[in-house]
Amino acid sequence: MKLYGIPNCNTVKKARAWLAEQGIEMPFHDFKKSGIDAALLQGWMKQTGWEKLLNRQGTTWRQLPDEVKQHTSDEAAALALMLDKPSIIKRPVLELEGRVHVGFDADTYARLFNR
Repeated sequence: MKLYGIPNCNTVKKARAWLAEQGIEMPFHDFKKSGIDAALLQGWMKQTGWEKLLNRQGTTWRQLPDEVKQHTSDEAAALALMLDKPSIIKRPVLELEGRVHVGFDADTYARLFNR
């Protein structure tokens, strides 16, 4: 059980606040500071697909050159981009009981944690 993200991300803040309100202690991995492992990302991609992990709505994506955006059209290119710029990974990523959940929704978390 672990939560991955960036502490100053609003969605990560909401997830962490929800967990705290429920009294759930959760290890947190800041992948902007600590990086992210290629094997871990590949495992997530197998469960969710690379498209779900790649945050095309955020500032990091918008600031990329158009050439990079156009080139990011398959799993290998997305993996390389996420390893190079971890802040482009959609947040938070929750690992729970061998499953990966991307993003935060209070109702989904309530279901996942039987609350």
